[in-house]
Amino acid sequence: MELNVAKKLISDYVAGHSDFIMKSDVAERYYKVKNDILLDKEHHHEEVKNPLRSADNRVPFSFYNLLVNQKASYLFTYPPIFDTKNSELNALIVDTLGDDYAKKCKDLCVNASNSGTAWLHYWHDDNKGFCYAVVPSTQVIPVWSKKLDKKLLAVLRYYTDIDNEGISWTVYEYWTDTQCQVFRRRNGEEYSIKNDLIDYPMFCYDITATGEDGFSNIYTHDMGNVPFIPFANNNLKTSDLDNVKKLIDSYDKTYSGFVNDLEDIQQVLFVLTNYGGMREEGAKGVIEFLRNLKKYKTINLDSAGTGDQSGLSTITIEIPVEARKELLETTRKAIFSMGQGIDPEQQSFDSTSGEAMKFLYSLLELKAGLMETEFRLGFGELVRAICRYHNKDVKNIIQTWTRNAIRSESELVDICSKSKGIISDKTIIKNHPLVDDPEQEEKQIAKEQKEQQDIYNDDGYNGKGGDE
Repeated sequence: MELNVAKKLISDYVAGHSDFIMKSDVAERYYKVKNDILLDKEHHHEEVKNPLRSADNRVPFSFYNLLVNQKASYLFTYPPIFDTKNSELNALIVDTLGDDYAKKCKDLCVNASNSGTAWLHYWHDDNKGFCYAVVPSTQVIPVWSKKLDKKLLAVLRYYTDIDNEGISWTVYEYWTDTQCQVFRRRNGEEYSIKNDLIDYPMFCYDITATGEDGFSNIYTHDMGNVPFIPFANNNLKTSDLDNVKKLIDSYDKTYSGFVNDLEDIQQVLFVLTNYGGMREEGAKGVIEFLRNLKKYKTINLDSAGTGDQSGLSTITIEIPVEARKELLETTRKAIFSMGQGIDPEQQSFDSTSGEAMKFLYSLLELKAGLMETEFRLGFGELVRAICRYHNKDVKNIIQTWTRNAIRSESELVDICSKSKGIISDKTIIKNHPLVDDPEQEEKQIAKEQKEQQDIYNDDGYNGKGGDE
């Protein structure tokens, strides 16, 4: 790609990516429980003008964090298991995915929930072999085909980097199915993409002819596809925050306002009419009034004669506690209903039947099912990339997903027991609640059966009628 073409491409795509970054940043901020209530300074300035409104309590609630973590734990505490009908290849896939596979699954879930789409990047390392990592969604701009299948044609990834001299640069990586080209521009208001984009020779390669090392901004790979895999949150690629943000903001404001009212209106307000010395002394007069009231239990009032309204009265303000309590309860229910989660404060666990347990997770299961449908495509592509790296051909990949939910294990064991002879033993083993690794369990069963058979044969019960 020529530099002028790269400048135009980067300029066109980055300009339209700002809205996506803004929405993703807001969702990530809410996931970190830094809600808008903490940033609402304008509302506080209006209250400061009122001397009776000095409290500024801002209490953010972690509803969104809870909803996302519920889904991540529900889906990926037990990450998906892959079966290619080849035990050796299955073991190779598990070994390649590594120990941090479960964590990367949860990171993908959180990123997809916040941004609408999560991205996984894979590459070949000379020392480590096949590697893969979760890329922040805000760094990735996909280039899709115009066809109905929407094939991924390329990916533009950009991020900020600081060189050894402390200079900040924005790096642009343009990945296709055959190579990656890298450009960069120096950060600063006086710089622009069109004028200051340059090649960035960050890839080191060996020049065998001269025996010297060289650097280039082009990296050629043989991975067969664009080495980025999308993991959509749902069929619309929307963030989980979209359905609950206004409800969470309403809850934060109502609760924080209630706390402010309790703090501001906790004292009796005195109404003084013709209090002596008030006009001349101002604030000093108020202090004198409070001192005399506390010491002498009396105050000095000026009287203007018959019909004068001089005197002291008090004002107490009633806070609508019941109305706010009802609003908070209604809003909380709406948050978990619209967010398709489980509110632990409103669930009853008196019934322990399996069907009752399923009912608790009905909304969460609907949301998780939409994510699973999209994630299956991504994991299938990841497994095929691993197989290509090991020069293995695979056609069908069976994915087994296990939910992390409160369930009646006794009922599951009973179902597995009654299914003996109706379905295969392999399926029963996969769905048994005490089995974590079905393949290892099958090997252990075969080993124990062989040991029992050896003992049987050693005792002389081999079908030959014993010793002659």
